[in-house]
Amino acid sequence: MAPLSDAAVRDGLARLPGWTRDGDSIRREYELDSFRAVIDAVVRIADAAEAADHHPDLDIRYRHLRVVLSTHSEGGITGKDLALAAEVDRAVG
Repeated sequence: MAPLSDAAVRDGLARLPGWTRDGDSIRREYELDSFRAVIDAVVRIADAAEAADHHPDLDIRYRHLRVVLSTHSEGGITGKDLALAAEVDRAVG
């Protein structure tokens, strides 16, 4: 899957509130009610990532979770990243 054009990334992010572009990746930060809520969300994200065979970078800081997506094998942002971002949003709820 080839990297998306800048316009395609912009269009995709317009449908993903809270997600932003950071170079060759997209990212979103969440603040949840508790550390346990973050861990539960990470488990749901892991399930979605395994099903998609596409894995995000996750950074956990107490009640804060940062998710970063990039298709490293393609050197940029692909449709896989946008699709998984939507799954991550559903997983975090």
